[in-house]
Amino acid sequence: MLIRRYKGSPDTHVIQFENGKVKRHGRGLSFFYMPVTTVLMEVPMVSQDVPFVFTETTIDHQEVALQGIMTYHITDPLLVTNSHDFTIGYDTKVPHGDGREKLTMRLVNAVQGAARRVIADMSLEEALAAAANLSVIVVEAVSNHQALSDAGIMVEALHFSSVRAMPEIQKALQTDYRERLQKQADDAIYARRASAIENERELKQRELATEVEIEQRRIELVNTQVRNKLAEAEADAKAERMKLEPYGELEPQVLIGLALKDWAGHESSIGNLTITPDMLSGLTGWLNSANTTKPESIGDDHQPG
Repeated sequence: MLIRRYKGSPDTHVIQFENGKVKRHGRGLSFFYMPVTTVLMEVPMVSQDVPFVFTETTIDHQEVALQGIMTYHITDPLLVTNSHDFTIGYDTKVPHGDGREKLTMRLVNAVQGAARRVIADMSLEEALAAAANLSVIVVEAVSNHQALSDAGIMVEALHFSSVRAMPEIQKALQTDYRERLQKQADDAIYARRASAIENERELKQRELATEVEIEQRRIELVNTQVRNKLAEAEADAKAERMKLEPYGELEPQVLIGLALKDWAGHESSIGNLTITPDMLSGLTGWLNSANTTKPESIGDDHQPG
């Protein structure tokens, strides 16, 4: 057929070249054209995702593999076709040009160059921990890339899904990390045991202090009881001494008489009372001497002068 019909889609910007000049372009166009004099290009206008994987070297000469995805879109379809071929087939609309592949490679190279400048100043450990910050730094650098802006390309977003060391280094790091975790676990167990021992020691000290305090109070109580008993005994002895002190000035016979009088004045029952001759003779002698002495003293008092 000498004349064919093209029907575009809204997400594609079509450019029709006829005899080397742009005849028409736009999104979602439909038109008739002659294949012998026409070249068609389709430029995608929606955002495109580009996955990437590459390796870089850190400041301590360790290789790290960076994996992620970048999102971009074409801002100027006419401008981008100046440096990339988006030609399609007439019948199938299958891309004949390598514009998409070269554009993808160009973007990945820009990302890798920006990442290389950052990773080169990091140690291995810093690089492995810097995936989030690395995304921010690299996407800013790529967004400001002048060559991409001049080509009508804009990077929307970039994300590093992983930053990994080489397998042998990764294994060594994992081993070291496991050892640190095990040490932390051992330290935690030791600290827990030490804390338990310390708590037990403090508990025993408090128990011992309580026992010592109880014993001290018991000693104080015993001493107080002893002092009270001594004071009571001294008071009882003093009272008894004061009670018996008048009797110490009396004659023994008087004491005997008082005892008999006291016995007679109480209703007490005595089964047997034994009075020995010595007791009776001593009492009789005392009474006789008392009676004899009394008249003489009276007579002496009344002798005539």
